[in-house]
Amino acid sequence: MDKDVPAGSGITTVAGRLALGITLLAFGLGNTAVLDGVSAADASSIAQYVGGAALFVAGVVALREGDAADGTAFSVLGALWFTWAVTDVAAAEEAGLFLLLFALAALSLTLAGGDRLGRGVHGLFFVALMLLAVAAFAQNDGLAKAGGWFAVAAGAVAWYAATAALAHWPTALPRRAAGRGVTATG
Repeated sequence: MDKDVPAGSGITTVAGRLALGITLLAFGLGNTAVLDGVSAADASSIAQYVGGAALFVAGVVALREGDAADGTAFSVLGALWFTWAVTDVAAAEEAGLFLLLFALAALSLTLAGGDRLGRGVHGLFFVALMLLAVAAFAQNDGLAKAGGWFAVAAGAVAWYAATAALAHWPTALPRRAAGRGVTATG
């Protein structure tokens, strides 16, 4: 392994972010009900294989490469996506509890650090899961749709992060001075 390559810059991170982005987009669009006849349940095969198995493998590979932030994120999220896909949740309370616990994992990943785009993905995903958990407990379709849109946003950020790494697009906004007339001295 080349120790000069910063963590999070390799193909494993790109593959993991693409897998997460695709899964979040499918899951989010299913919850928004914006596509006629498409529900969150329709995303279960994507969640099982792309969000679950592929993301978990990307996490294990990232951990082996020494990338603790992405390795932890991908393996934990992969295990949770796989569990969500294969679990038959019958009651709203069961779904709400699972989503709440899933949200706590996303919150931990948000607070743990990593790059800004990764924290953005996890932060948006945390909000999505919290809204979806409350929606499940309250059986509120409006909150579920709002949670779906936050998941779509998280998926779009994950997709952008992966594509930006491949296409060498910018991944950070340039820093500006604090206000008018403020200059940097060096």
